[in-house]
Amino acid sequence: MPKSISYKRHRFPPQIIAHAVWLYFRFPLSLRLVEVMLLERGILISYETIRRWAKKFGPDYARRLRRKRPSRHDVWHLDEVVLSIAGKKHWLWRAGDQDGYVLDEIVQTRRDTKAAKRLLRRLLKKQGCPPRRLITDKLGSYSAARCQIMPAVEHRSHKGLNNRAENSHLPLRRRERAVQGFRSAGGLQRFTVVFSAVRNLFVPPRSRRSALATHLHRLNAMAEWKTVAGIAA
Repeated sequence: MPKSISYKRHRFPPQIIAHAVWLYFRFPLSLRLVEVMLLERGILISYETIRRWAKKFGPDYARRLRRKRPSRHDVWHLDEVVLSIAGKKHWLWRAGDQDGYVLDEIVQTRRDTKAAKRLLRRLLKKQGCPPRRLITDKLGSYSAARCQIMPAVEHRSHKGLNNRAENSHLPLRRRERAVQGFRSAGGLQRFTVVFSAVRNLFVPPRSRRSALATHLHRLNAMAEWKTVAGIAA
């Protein structure tokens, strides 16, 4: 793990900073709502301060979180969702696996083969190995990109098969409504990196269905969060 995060020259203790960043990225809350929640606990902080903390510490926390080990038996679910940023259409291309774990996301202005190829190349570089199968909707760009990037991988293209990928957009959609839209493509890209890393940590895999397994998973997730933030007891 990289060297510990420095909180030097910050007036508030690390526990409060880490908690504010956790609230912002873990739940569909605006910065102003996080400000109100902290005020209820007697902590007076402006939403602009929370924004600066999220921008500074969020990426550091995300880099330190453990990532799921890739496997050649994984199934990748790919999908893209349109968002309006400053009146212009952008597409957030997302890849997840069979357990609902977000593998990668990339904001692009295109919805074509070039954009699909960029996503697949990033995935191969990040994961280190191809999946057992690709599942997408009927967008032809996926088939064209797969033929060029990973022709040996099985590809299933069907609207009904890709509900898992489409459902993975819902948390971001809720956040989009909470903040009344994103202001820039770069800001959205930076946000999704941290947002998905935190979600990967705290949302139990689909295979863990029992209440006890879910409870233990969340306890372990909170312990890891405190460790990466440097506030573990």
